[in-house]
Amino acid sequence: MNDDQNSRFSGIVLFIGVAQFFLFMLLAELMYPHYSVSTNFISDLGVGKTAFIFNTTIEVLGIALIVSGLLLRKFSPALLIVLILAGIGAIGVGLFPENTGRPHFLFSLLVFLMGSIAPYFILNKVRNFMSVIWASLGTVALIFLIFYTNGVHLGLGAGGMERMIVYPELLWGLGFGGWLFGKFSNNQ
Repeated sequence: MNDDQNSRFSGIVLFIGVAQFFLFMLLAELMYPHYSVSTNFISDLGVGKTAFIFNTTIEVLGIALIVSGLLLRKFSPALLIVLILAGIGAIGVGLFPENTGRPHFLFSLLVFLMGSIAPYFILNKVRNFMSVIWASLGTVALIFLIFYTNGVHLGLGAGGMERMIVYPELLWGLGFGGWLFGKFSNNQ
């Protein structure tokens, strides 16, 4: 495949990986008894009745991030590294659910941090309004990650704070994946 085809396929993989995670995470929330997006951690979905759904979907997300990064290696070597690290973090979250303690915490921190900073590495390659939006979403996630790791929940609860990290990351991933697909489809 040429670079344009790699970028296009990367966009498809990224979009599908993020979209499937988001949808199956919502499904797991609906199936989890008495689940609260404010008080429950997202990773609570990785144990008990919804474990198979959540752990599988986040591992698929991790694989998608790694594949997308590899396909973008010529587009941005720095983004390649960050997406691979985010993918390793996501896979680790699925392989080491929250009841494993420290390994889960470290993999969660890795995917949260890499997902927050990844859009910064798009800015030097894509100079348009959307790249600024993606970087802004990453900044929102990073700010909430700092609050979250310091135990500041701003009245949102631990689960609400986690979502203020994850949702912006999912939004920029969907947007960037769609942009890649659209941008490089025009060159076919």
